[in-house]
Amino acid sequence: MGVSRAAVLAIDGGNSKTEVALALADGTVLASVRVGPFTPYLDGVAGAVAVAAQGVALIRAELGLAADEPLADLLAAYVAGADFPVEVEALTEEFAAHGWAERTIVDNDLFALMRSGTSNPWGVAVVCGAGMNAVGIAPDGRHARFPAIGVVSGDWGGGAGIGETAHWFAVRAEDGRGAPTVLRKAVAEHFGKASMAELVEAIHFGEIAEDRFGELAPLVFEVAGLGDEVALSIVDRLANEVCAWAFAAMGRLDLMDTEIEVVLGGGVLRARQPLLMERIERSFAERAPRAVLTVADERPIHGAVLLGLDELARR
Repeated sequence: MGVSRAAVLAIDGGNSKTEVALALADGTVLASVRVGPFTPYLDGVAGAVAVAAQGVALIRAELGLAADEPLADLLAAYVAGADFPVEVEALTEEFAAHGWAERTIVDNDLFALMRSGTSNPWGVAVVCGAGMNAVGIAPDGRHARFPAIGVVSGDWGGGAGIGETAHWFAVRAEDGRGAPTVLRKAVAEHFGKASMAELVEAIHFGEIAEDRFGELAPLVFEVAGLGDEVALSIVDRLANEVCAWAFAAMGRLDLMDTEIEVVLGGGVLRARQPLLMERIERSFAERAPRAVLTVADERPIHGAVLLGLDELARR
């Protein structure tokens, strides 16, 4: 294609897939590919970056580019597992060692989600997928971020949290420790069991894995739609948690009274469940009425490309 070097080699590395794109300075994407998951916490830093390398190799082959020359001026990699500074440093070193670009920047994949839904290089993003996290960038470049590594860092929510909580309430409804709820029957039946007692036993003996709790999130919204008070309490808690992440990021950046774009992403929020969205919108109307809520429709790789171009424009 007559391309010797592009402006940005962008990478969005998530727990389910890794996307790689090569773009010119005007934003034109020359090629993009999708490869396996980016999981440094399972595969190590080198192993995770090796997955991205598969995508880079596919792009070189598609465009007929030499294997031993830089592809772009800037490698902009926004990946899972870049939560703490030491992790960002290790990932940056590993990416840079491949020589794919003249310069390398690495950060958490949530920044790419944010940029995919904003009209400016700043804003706030909240993701609610398997888990939850949030980031923010102020107009002056200040960042707000969270460790987001589970209960140990004060987290609750996401599909896993929703499902685990639904299971907890269902067990207690059956054994008399909790309030009655339709979830008691619905959760057991979802896993093919006649009772929660049977389900608990199946989980205990490894017949059913606990990591399947995330499957219950749509069921919780369905039961909440029937007016079930317990299921509704889970939806309320999730809405409050989404807002808590967003307001914390906005507050730390002094943006609560600013016209700011807040991007919502992840499977749970992309589903646009009416009960959940109504509660989130009501809370924003009360506490941050100037904020503009957006559910991300563009893929995060789009945001990774834009962040790379933003970075080049500042140089």
